[in-house]
Amino acid sequence: MEAGRSRRSDALRNEQKLLTAAAEVFLVSGVDAPIREIAAQAGIGTGTIYRNFPTRADLVVAVYRHQVEECAGAGPRLLADLDSPLEALRQWVDLFVDFLVTKHGLAHAMQSDSSGFEALHVYFLERLLPICTELLAAASEAGEIDSDIQAYELMRGIGNLCIGREGDTAYDPRRLITLLLDGLQVH
Repeated sequence: MEAGRSRRSDALRNEQKLLTAAAEVFLVSGVDAPIREIAAQAGIGTGTIYRNFPTRADLVVAVYRHQVEECAGAGPRLLADLDSPLEALRQWVDLFVDFLVTKHGLAHAMQSDSSGFEALHVYFLERLLPICTELLAAASEAGEIDSDIQAYELMRGIGNLCIGREGDTAYDPRRLITLLLDGLQVH
């Protein structure tokens, strides 16, 4: 029984490592990055990827869900670890932006499955809206922001700023997002 449990936890750890590596590669090279690049980043063979994720869309969806969970888990951790709720919000938004870059590529990878994409979008909102709401409330209660902006508005605005990034090296949405967050701050 113990050996089976250990093998399952190893498999789960390896899958998490693979999904983290894939997310990093997708961030730099897009969702069409070669599988061998992802395998090299994860330190595994390409066969392992294909065994677990037979299609690119399967891999991209798994990375998407993995990133949603990472982003959702980061909010409370950042609030607990940092003295400033505004700094926690800023660091969370940075993770959120990394996620959005992968999310934009997801639509392309899932062209033929619009219902699957919609289900993922609902999942994304259900998991991340409460976290963003909590971060905004904490920053407001700490007197660090003075705004009635809603989490959905902020997340949608950040998402819209990220859309034009693909293929345009002269555009850095993070600069504009910093200005947006600076605008929320009490001066």
